[in-house]
Amino acid sequence: MKARDLQQLAPDELSQRIRECAAELADLRLKNKTSGGAVDKPVRIRHLRREVARMKTLEHAGKAKQ
Repeated sequence: MKARDLQQLAPDELSQRIRECAAELADLRLKNKTSGGAVDKPVRIRHLRREVARMKTLEHAGKAKQ
């Protein structure tokens, strides 16, 4: 999801999306470590990590405005 799309989300929706992506990221990291790196799409880990960081940045910027 692009940053401009994330900016349009309500703060509650943004925090919900962060939790969902973080849970998926934790699950993929666990599968990657336990299965010896046999994850279907290892690049998904990188995408999720960056998306969570992007969303947390927007969340922090929204709190700073208030």
